[in-house]
Amino acid sequence: MTFTTHPFDDDKFKEECGVFGITGKDSAAAMTALGLHALQHRGQEASGIVSYDGEHFHAHHALGHVGENFNSEAVISKLMGSASIGHTRYATTGETALRNVQPLFADFDFGGFAIGHNGNLTNAHTLRKQLVKRGCLFRSTTDTEVIIHLMAMARAGSPIDRLIEAMRQIEGAYSLVCLHQNTVIGVRDPHGVRPLVLGKFEDAYVLSSETCGLDIIGAEFIRDIKPGEMVILDGKTVQSLFPFGATDSKFCIFEYIYFARPDSSMEGRSVYEMRKNIGVELARESGVEADIVVPVPDSGVPSAIGYAEESGISFDLGIIRNHYVGRTFIQPTDRIRHLGVKLKHNANRRFIEGKRVILVDDSIVRGTTSTKIVEMVRAAGAKEVHMRISSPPTKHSCFYGIDTPQPEKLLAHNYTVEQMCRFIGADSLAFISLDGLYRAMGETKRNAETPQYCDACFSGDYAIPLTDLNSNEGQAEMSFLAKASE
Repeated sequence: MTFTTHPFDDDKFKEECGVFGITGKDSAAAMTALGLHALQHRGQEASGIVSYDGEHFHAHHALGHVGENFNSEAVISKLMGSASIGHTRYATTGETALRNVQPLFADFDFGGFAIGHNGNLTNAHTLRKQLVKRGCLFRSTTDTEVIIHLMAMARAGSPIDRLIEAMRQIEGAYSLVCLHQNTVIGVRDPHGVRPLVLGKFEDAYVLSSETCGLDIIGAEFIRDIKPGEMVILDGKTVQSLFPFGATDSKFCIFEYIYFARPDSSMEGRSVYEMRKNIGVELARESGVEADIVVPVPDSGVPSAIGYAEESGISFDLGIIRNHYVGRTFIQPTDRIRHLGVKLKHNANRRFIEGKRVILVDDSIVRGTTSTKIVEMVRAAGAKEVHMRISSPPTKHSCFYGIDTPQPEKLLAHNYTVEQMCRFIGADSLAFISLDGLYRAMGETKRNAETPQYCDACFSGDYAIPLTDLNSNEGQAEMSFLAKASE
């Protein structure tokens, strides 16, 4: 038996999905594959590409990493055409099965249409129930297919009109890339929770979840797609529409903390710089006497650098990560599973022994990994172990595209910070405050009435309605799909 994600990664929030699209370039599918490589961190369970050659659509979908699925000329050569979209997936809804791998494709009366989606639709199960009653037959268990059926049921019109009519019925957080013939369409939800950027490569226009997807092909960053914006790329021009009305921007603040690649820029801000700023604020709020600042690699590194610079305490790689523990791993024995974190991390004893250590990590979910990290550092001879977290306590589940456990499985939902400290075995534990996090983003503080970002996993303030969660029909459907994915 093998795992599609590493079995010891279950104490981290799972990345959402990555989307990429390009039109106006003969090697569109090859460019899309490269873009998905750069976005691999956003989804590691499956990937797919759909292309159009002027007459026919071509598709390749597979479970596994992008490099495993699109590593041969035989595969890429079959994906002909100058327009292409791609998707790399981590399942936030629906099972990990080939039928759920995106981009999804459908034949309409107007022709073929493909769609890739990053995010979660919070009324998808309610809509699905209504569509099934109207005779729609669903092939997948992913929420994205709801959009396909809403387009099919829409009043007659152009593909763009049908997509707009469908999206006006949708609630949730999403960034979409769609393909109709040589036209690539990008859509961002009215609150702009999930990221999407526009770039240009020579004469071709590009859409990507992050700027690192542009960098890998040498594309020029043009701008972020705006909240509620639809862009239509025909290979030569960019048409911009705002069909969903104006709302307050609620960009996901966790993108800056963990999800995005540190070499990306989002909403005009360097992710790496923001993570360093978080470390600076964390040091100001919760300084402690120590000899060394050690990041929990890799996501804790930028914040640990900021913490060390602000505190004046030496920064060292006191934990070394094994980068060669792959996605696929033979199911471990109980003994190997007990070793757990050592498959990925090892204490650098020479730099830890006899020292007071500050460990900097991005978050605590269930607390199991933090416990093992603290144990490992103590076993390497640390005199004291102080844990500092570059996000506020995660007390609430996310329903907008991040796969988080139910609240009862979140350590911060059930325990105080002091109790959490005892649970993980540290000498002290501190999280950055919500206001401190906002200061790191360049804000004076968090606006409690209308927060500048989506921070629901910390605050419980859900800006987008949770229709499925609050309806009996939606809950029943969610329960059915959860059982189907087991």
